[in-house]
Formats: sequence, structure tokens, C-alpha cells
Amino acid sequence: MSNPFSTLETLAVRFEGMVAHVTLNRAEAKNAMNFQMVADLYTVFTGLRGNRDVRAILLRGAGGTFCSGGDIKEMRAQSVPDAESRVNLDAMLRAANQAEQVVVACIEGAALGGGFGLACVSDIAIAEANAVFGLPEVRLGIAPAYISPFVIQRVGFTRARELMLTGRRFKGEEARAYGIAHHVAPAEGLQAQIEAVLADLRQCAPSAIASTKALMFEVADKPLDDTVAYRADLLNRLRQGEEAQEGMRAFLEKRAPRWASDDAS
Repeated sequence: MSNPFSTLETLAVRFEGMVAHVTLNRAEAKNAMNFQMVADLYTVFTGLRGNRDVRAILLRGAGGTFCSGGDIKEMRAQSVPDAESRVNLDAMLRAANQAEQVVVACIEGAALGGGFGLACVSDIAIAEANAVFGLPEVRLGIAPAYISPFVIQRVGFTRARELMLTGRRFKGEEARAYGIAHHVAPAEGLQAQIEAVLADLRQCAPSAIASTKALMFEVADKPLDDTVAYRADLLNRLRQGEEAQEGMRAFLEKRAPRWASDDAS
């Protein structure tokens, strides 16, 4: 497919089959997240809405570091963009959190501050065992304001208290224990773990992925009675659709569905 994101200033984006490879590309600054990177990420996440050719968005950092946090020089010199701005960090994190694709974060080197927040809005996080995680804001005299709801949702209120209020750093296995990372691998095994996750996603139908993500956000924290009609309607609509008909037919015929062997669909 053509690449509508080839001119973004702070990201390198390429498409390979069902995967959009999105690389944070400020290696000279350890991929510190400046306002332009926030805007570029927002452009990617919103620009892929409705795109069923892409089932996974793989986030990585150039130069062996995922994201070292916010750009301190820029933050010191400029005020935070207002809530309506597309370079507002909250808007970008919301777009990532509810992307219609599966967002897979590959965390190497460090995921600090805003990078920690980006990991918390991924659907699947794969961490290198020696990657460093942390919320250093309080040690800089500020607070993890924008990312706080996503961190609390990911790790729980009690754990968030400890991590936010101490700013301490920890590595991959602790990140997995806290629910931030789903998989942890040594550096030499990281790519194999990524390929295993993508292989699983290759078995999953594109529209079913998007519908399931929407489902989770619709039913989370709501009483069962408030969502039962939505859930029944969703299942019936999907069941009658072309994708579900192909999936169930493939199951009965003991073969792989068409999307499992065709990365572009």
C-alpha cells in the first residue's frame, strides 16, 4: 500500500503486509517526545482509522531506546498545548488507546515518562529484559499529569501511587509483574517474540479486531444491564457479515481463513 506518512518529521513509518511499522525517530535525543512527535503519532493513529489492511501497529524506537520521556528542553521553554490542540499528549494517547488496530509496543532501552504512558496504551507490550521503566516526573519537580489516567488503568491505583510518587526505575520482569509488559525477552530473543505475537494476530480477522477493541471500551466499567443490548447487536451484526461467514466456513472445512494467509487483507 502507499505510505501517507512518509514525510513525518519524527517518525519512520513503513508498511509490511498487515503491519504498520512505526519507529520513533529521534535517536539523537533518545526518542524524547517533543510536540512534533506527539503530533506525528496522532496523525498516524487517526490516519489509520477505518484501514482494514493494517491489523497491527508496531511501535519501536530508533537507536535501541523506545522513548526516554518528554523533551525537557522544549518543556522548560514552552507551555503545554491546550486541550483542543492535536499536539496535546492526551489527544494522542486517546487515539493510540482506541486505535482500531492492535498496538504492539516493542520496548528496548527505556520507557520513561511519556514513553511509559505510550507503553500503557498499547494492547500488547513486549519488553527487552534490561529495558528500564519509570515515571521520573516528581524528581523533576513536575507530575505525570497527562499520562496518569492511562497508567492507573494499566497498573492499578495502589501500584500507581508507589511508582508515581517515588519515580523509581525498574526493569522488564517487574514491568511484566505490574501488568505493563505482556512478554519479556532477552535482547537476542526480542524479534522472535515480536514475530510470535504477529503470527497470532495474522490468524485474527481485521474487522473483528476493530469491533472487539470497540467492545472492550464500551463495556468496561458499565453495569451488565446497560450493555447487554449492545453486545447482542454486535454479535448478530458480526455473525451475519462476510468475515464471520468466511471464518465459520473455514472452521467447518478445517482450513485457514483467507486473512490468515493473505497479509494484505
